[in-house]
Amino acid sequence: MFTGIIEEIGTVREMIRGSKSIRIKIECSKIMDDIKIGDSISVNGICLTATHLGDNFFIADVMPETMEKTNLGRLNIAGKVNLERALRLSDRMGGHIVTGHIDGVGIIKGKNADDNAVWLTVEAPDSILKYIVMKGSVALDGTSLTVAYIDDCSFKVSLIPLTRGETTLGRKETGDFINIECDVLGKYIEKLLLNNIPSEAHKNEISLDFLEENGFA
Repeated sequence: MFTGIIEEIGTVREMIRGSKSIRIKIECSKIMDDIKIGDSISVNGICLTATHLGDNFFIADVMPETMEKTNLGRLNIAGKVNLERALRLSDRMGGHIVTGHIDGVGIIKGKNADDNAVWLTVEAPDSILKYIVMKGSVALDGTSLTVAYIDDCSFKVSLIPLTRGETTLGRKETGDFINIECDVLGKYIEKLLLNNIPSEAHKNEISLDFLEENGFA
C-alpha cells in the first residue's frame, strides 16, 4: 500500500527483456535506506518487488500481465521513474490510498501553463473514466493528484511547482503514455452495488411487494 507522495526520481540503468517480461535495474539513493529483498516499491505507480539490492540500486522482475497493463515496456535506459516505498502505519497519510495496481494507461493530450501551475489533460478509456470523480483522487505514474475537470473522453489535473520538480510529471509531454490508478474506494463501492443487483433469472420476480419489503418503495 502506498500514499502517492513520491519520495524520489530514479533512473533506469538496465532492462533485460524476455519474450513478454523484463528485469529492470533502477538507480536511486533515498529509498535504499531501509529497503530489503522482498519489499514492495512503487515504480511509476506500479507495485514491484525488490529481488536484488545494491548500494545505489534495486532490481525487480516485471511479469507479462504488468507489461500489458502499464507503460513500463515503453521505458528506455536512462529513463526517469517515480519511486515510493510502501506505507508504514506510523506515516502521515499525505495523499490517498494507492494500491500499486494499475487500472490502465492514458495518453497526455494537453499540457498548458496557468500562472504557477501546469494543467495536464489525460485521455483515458471509458473503463477508467467511470471511476474518475470531480475533486476526487487519482494516481498518475504513482503520484496522488486531485481531478479538476472531466469530460466524455478525458480528465485534467493541475500540477504545482513542487509536484513538477519532485516527480516525473513535469517532464511529461503531449503524446506520452501515463499509468492510471483510480481511487480504490470507488471500485469497492461498484462491486458491492453490482452484487446487490438481481440476476437475470430473478428479474421477473421483482414486484411492488418485493420493493416494499426491501425498503425501495
